[in-house]
Amino acid sequence: MIGMRLALVALALLVSLKASAEEIKLATSRLLAYVAVPLMIDNGFLADEGLKVDLVTFDSAQPITVAVMSGDVDFGVGGLSGAFFNLAAGGKLRIIAAGTREMPGFNGFAYFVSNRAWAEGLRSLTDLPHHSVGVTQLGTTLEYSLGLAVEKYRLDFSTIRVMAMNSNTNLVAGLVGGQLDAGVVPSAILQPEMERGTVKRLAWVGDEVPGIQNNVAYASERVITQNPDLVARFLRAYRKAARLYHDAVADNDEKRRDGPHFKEVVASVAQFGHLTPEQALGVLPWIDRDARVDIADVKRQIAWYRSQGMIKGDVDLDAFLDRRFAEALPPQP
Repeated sequence: MIGMRLALVALALLVSLKASAEEIKLATSRLLAYVAVPLMIDNGFLADEGLKVDLVTFDSAQPITVAVMSGDVDFGVGGLSGAFFNLAAGGKLRIIAAGTREMPGFNGFAYFVSNRAWAEGLRSLTDLPHHSVGVTQLGTTLEYSLGLAVEKYRLDFSTIRVMAMNSNTNLVAGLVGGQLDAGVVPSAILQPEMERGTVKRLAWVGDEVPGIQNNVAYASERVITQNPDLVARFLRAYRKAARLYHDAVADNDEKRRDGPHFKEVVASVAQFGHLTPEQALGVLPWIDRDARVDIADVKRQIAWYRSQGMIKGDVDLDAFLDRRFAEALPPQP
């Protein structure tokens, strides 16, 4: 009888704790690129920190930035962009952790070509001049990935017509329908179309121009100033998720392998990204085990956006990389 009473008391306490969990609003997109988000929810890492998440999703990265800036949400996990850096330079945003990064052997972003353009001879990145290339918005890591490929192959960027499609949905439709010649796209979005043969892949971004820090976790200055404990709790859950994912897909040398909990991890991120586990297998991205930020590439991004006229004035990374929370990736050899 005493044992049953203790069990009931423990159950009541657990229910009470869950009921009193602090709600946070988190903005992101339902992309495979944001692997830590579903894993920290599905595995109870946020709940362990006394947090309950209200997930707000968008179809591209820039609305995530706006939502955090406006105070409509507490945290964002989204792509970097010229707009992000312009807003962050004003002191309203703070990077607190890294998201996924383009790495050889992992398949986050890719360069795709429409079947029409392929049939007309667009077969490699060196064929891009005098063609249209779609991205979600101008000044995002998708356009940055294109810019680095242009520099690598010494192409003339002015001969490429970069088209902002405003959303991933429109970007996919433009490629499948042949209105675009090519596009830089999160590869998971086009995996079903690849299986149907309605588009073709030119190359993986991670193989062509590795090292791109394509997304980060961030918060507003207001949240960080008013509730640093909340940020610390969020980050503990986020880093647990990053470690779980990393160890499931990569070895200690950052080579692709099937590790502990691989099937469960893939199932979770696939469901989040509206893919089957089988589809997700071919488009798994990479994330640093401790969600450390690639400082060198973020600075390279800032310089590139400035060279394209997308950043006005001085942008000092140290002004919005919050080193109380964010950890830096060691310099790469």
